[in-house]
Amino acid sequence: MDQASGLRKMNKSKMIKVIAVTGGKGGVGKTNVSLNLAVSLAEQGKKVLILDADLGLANVDVMLGLRTEKNLSHVLSGECELDDIVITGPRGIGIIPATSGSQSMVELDPIQHAGLIRAFSEMRTDFDILIVDTAAGISDMVLSFARAAQDVIAVVCDEPASITDAYALIKLLSREHGVFRIKVVANMVRNLREGQELFAKLTRVTDRFLDVALELSAIIPFDENVRRSVRKQRLVTELFPQSPASLAYRTLANKALTWPIPNQPGGHLEFFIEQLVNNNQSPRDGLSE
Repeated sequence: MDQASGLRKMNKSKMIKVIAVTGGKGGVGKTNVSLNLAVSLAEQGKKVLILDADLGLANVDVMLGLRTEKNLSHVLSGECELDDIVITGPRGIGIIPATSGSQSMVELDPIQHAGLIRAFSEMRTDFDILIVDTAAGISDMVLSFARAAQDVIAVVCDEPASITDAYALIKLLSREHGVFRIKVVANMVRNLREGQELFAKLTRVTDRFLDVALELSAIIPFDENVRRSVRKQRLVTELFPQSPASLAYRTLANKALTWPIPNQPGGHLEFFIEQLVNNNQSPRDGLSE
């Protein structure tokens, strides 16, 4: 199969920003960050598409109370195309749902990887920004999406496990996959000072042991309105637009709009796909020359 021929079909004049949102461990609010960032960007007039990249434990559609008839598993089985499964979320954002409770989706073989890549290369849906909401942990799939994106956001909470796991993720991305610039979102902190101190804890370790540049992109305060919104299967930026968390998400969106799109092929969606192709075809376990 000539995957490159599929890539050439894409609109190469369309500049697409790809942002991967990850976090090392579960429970840090990563999906909340992805969704509220997406909606805040849509409020700025951007066409935003979210890929639920937690392929075996999907929850983006569940968090929004959306019903899905088909998901990525149906695309990979050849039942439909990627455009057919895109559902519309708040503020018109597009959502590519994954499946939940499927071990087979977590352990994609090379043919399925190629199918996912081909499906992206043939998409017709128009969008400006792709947000990839990765799974928790440091699996090959998480690393593949993170290293293929132009910008990586690591969501961190002020607890030892979150900081340790975020460091492990950053270490892998920087030492083994050439990702040296990572944005950090300090989430669910009590105040601005706590967020800054959390970032300082992380940078003290990374500055000592890693060749990586971290940027504190947002401090999202703990906000009871977030919990209220989750219970209602809505987003805090919708239900409580003036709440502290909502204002912080809009600040993050405004900052994300200033992140440059490279003037090389990395500015196109096909680069994201090419990166996934290369990542999944490259030699593994240190066998490359």
